[in-house]
Amino acid sequence: MGFNSLARRLYPFQPVVGVGAIIIRDGSILLEKRRSEPGRGKWSVPGGLVELGESPENAVIREVKEETGLEVYDPKLIDVVNSVVFDEAGKVKYHFIIINYFLKIKGGDLGAYDDAEAVQWVNLSEVEKFDVTETFRGFIRRNIEKLKLLDSLKC
Repeated sequence: MGFNSLARRLYPFQPVVGVGAIIIRDGSILLEKRRSEPGRGKWSVPGGLVELGESPENAVIREVKEETGLEVYDPKLIDVVNSVVFDEAGKVKYHFIIINYFLKIKGGDLGAYDDAEAVQWVNLSEVEKFDVTETFRGFIRRNIEKLKLLDSLKC
């Protein structure tokens, strides 16, 4: 992550738009261990920031390829999350609007690249046993029943 990307995230002047990839296979969701702040060392879904001039749908496809090596397609909106983190003085340290999309898998070789320290398939019923980000924990709790019906390998 370059300086401009970090500067844009930390103490922003306005919310930063990000995307999250919901990829599910046989009742398990693909999680990645975050290499960078915010949430360094915690588990969440692959994702990242929308670049200037890029659609959120193209951003989520790009981020999945960069972080996991998987080629995905057909993004479908699942949920939008507002995540605000304050510092000790009460100033907004991070503010993200995260658009989560369900995606289908078309190929690629799964691995941990770019911002991902590790990737792992986790059964939906086991997700909360992992050290996940608070934002992702809320997402799972709101959407678990919907997620149980999805499979990224079925066309």
